Amino acid sequence: MAYLELKNVSKAYGTGKDRVEVLKDINLTIEEGEFVAIVGFTGSGKTTLINLINGLEFPDEGEVLLQGKPITGPGPDRGVVFQNYSLLPWLTVAQNIKLAIDEVYPSASKKEKKEMIEKYVGMVHLSHAIDKLPSELSGGMRQRVSVARALAMNPKMLLMDEPLSALDALTRGTLQEEIVNIWGEDRKTCLLITNDVDEGIVMADRIIPLNPGPEATLGPNFKVDLARPRVIAEINKNDTYKHLRNEILEYLIAVGASRSGQKTTQYELPDLKPVMPGRIKWGLRKKKEKLEYF
Repeated sequence: MAYLELKNVSKAYGTGKDRVEVLKDINLTIEEGEFVAIVGFTGSGKTTLINLINGLEFPDEGEVLLQGKPITGPGPDRGVVFQNYSLLPWLTVAQNIKLAIDEVYPSASKKEKKEMIEKYVGMVHLSHAIDKLPSELSGGMRQRVSVARALAMNPKMLLMDEPLSALDALTRGTLQEEIVNIWGEDRKTCLLITNDVDEGIVMADRIIPLNPGPEATLGPNFKVDLARPRVIAEINKNDTYKHLRNEILEYLIAVGASRSGQKTTQYELPDLKPVMPGRIKWGLRKKKEKLEYF
């Protein structure tokens, strides 16, 4: 039995003529302990897909199964790392993580909770900042707290919705390695949503493109047959990496171009012309007793 399975899943928003089919006939199987990355275009429905798995959304058709049972809502068996950190600004690092521990381990003693907090804060290398507020942390440090909070729930599956997209390249690369190292300790089942092919190759066992929507579907599986640990600066010279990266990019470019070609006549753009070609002039004039910019 697959650990996670989506069977013929479709999801739409709106009604009547405003109804938009975001996902159509999604079929996905993830085995226990596997690290899978979904790579796709902005607006293709990646977040909708992960919300169906974490129980924040429900399919219009098909079913989402976790260990053979339908997902009926959010639960501590699925830890989620969001793109925007989602930390409470008035709580310290320790207090933000304690919220997750209180939810999952309500009967644990004060000492036990303190030990768990220190364990997960240390796991993401933030012991020196355990009493700081989110406003006192960098973006990368805030995302570390978000990862630690998700791990503190000891979930069976870790869901990551573009968790590193807002970070600079150096911080992003460092966190990629740290998340993979943490994953390697107990091999939790992981699903990463990303728009970065390199990130998928560095972190995942398997990469699956999400074709552009509406009516987005999953593309073919690309197996990442590279030894761990993977450091992008080192695997850049690896022929297997180059071939895999080019293969995925070529697929995404081809499917993107194909979908764009189907919609060239859907909208008519206005014919916009500059007021004064060659330079910009600002001023005011009075017209019909109203001030207008020209």
